[in-house]
Amino acid sequence: MTGMTSSARPLLNRRLAEFGTTIFAEMSALALQTGSINLGQGFPDTDGPDEVREAAVRALRDGHGNQYPPGPGIPELRGAVAAHQRRRYGLSYDPDREVLVTAGATEAIAASLLALLEPGDEVIAFEPYYDSYAACIAMAGGTRVPVTLRPDDDGFRLNLDELRDAVTDRTRLLLINSPHNPTGTVLTREELTAIAELAVERDLLVVTDEVYEHLVFDDAEHLPLATFPGMRERTVTIGSAGKSFSFTGWKVGWVTGAPDLVAAVRSAKQFLTYVASGPFQYAVAEALRLPDSYFADFRADMLAKRDLLAGGLEQAGFKVFRPAGTYFITTDIRPLGESDGFTFCRALPERCGVVAIPNAVFYDHREQGAPFVRFAFCKRTGVLEEAASRLKTLAA
Repeated sequence: MTGMTSSARPLLNRRLAEFGTTIFAEMSALALQTGSINLGQGFPDTDGPDEVREAAVRALRDGHGNQYPPGPGIPELRGAVAAHQRRRYGLSYDPDREVLVTAGATEAIAASLLALLEPGDEVIAFEPYYDSYAACIAMAGGTRVPVTLRPDDDGFRLNLDELRDAVTDRTRLLLINSPHNPTGTVLTREELTAIAELAVERDLLVVTDEVYEHLVFDDAEHLPLATFPGMRERTVTIGSAGKSFSFTGWKVGWVTGAPDLVAAVRSAKQFLTYVASGPFQYAVAEALRLPDSYFADFRADMLAKRDLLAGGLEQAGFKVFRPAGTYFITTDIRPLGESDGFTFCRALPERCGVVAIPNAVFYDHREQGAPFVRFAFCKRTGVLEEAASRLKTLAA
């Protein structure tokens, strides 16, 4: 016996068979092999505020969170999340019944979908979408129904007629992401109003991923869907400390919503991690109480970096869709004489020492995303300047 199973049945659950190793792992490995600048994976290359990091150190030393924290999250953090939602958006949540702390936004998404879906339920999501959406829908036994955001001169836009047409009698849930990864689209008040009206009319649940809420640029404004008429009682809102405070490794996220929704999500979440990130929860509670000036400075810094990298990409010959939010830039490679993002991204490290991500991995309709490539600009200014310099060799 070799120790291998004799069954002809594949080892991997068939629901996950289409999901292999993520493109992020492949491209990050390629960055290491070639010594390239990694603008593929979306994590900052510097830590967030010193006072927040020191709060985590203090919690560790004082024995706060070194053992299991409470299942819903520590009271200090739940209270800070509720205060943040009230201060910034006028949304009032009971920290004891309407706030749940999770192991990052990824677990919040997974727990929400596992809790709220039955096998066969349809979930509408805006394509391209963050890769965990598709996997979590599959694990819950749901059926994903993509509605494609299509490019115009200003960015990627939602076609509301396509969204309405996608809803069927089997539709259970809308999975919304704004500010949107990877396109950088920020849904407008008019678009959100239409989404809210559709959800109420068809009695749909909504899970809304708002982890980039503090990264909106120019004239864009982040408007939580839960603030729209009829939406608070049917919306699960997801937030994250990683994107707002540049501590992505801490994995602290949260869910806010009506008591019955949060209780349902908690029922699934408790059998995933149960709890996580104990000392970091105390630090994030302090981070959420930072003054508005922190968020303004953070946004201004990222805006300057967006414009630095966007300018370099334009000089290199890309068509650039300047994002209204997030810390990603989507580009079109066709002006460079290219059309296949996978081939382009796999060759880019050798060509000019930069790593990016092909947007096609975020599409069910791969052909729709084929010519688009995503770059992350949440890096040090010097790194972005060097990347821009390297990319200019493509113009030759």
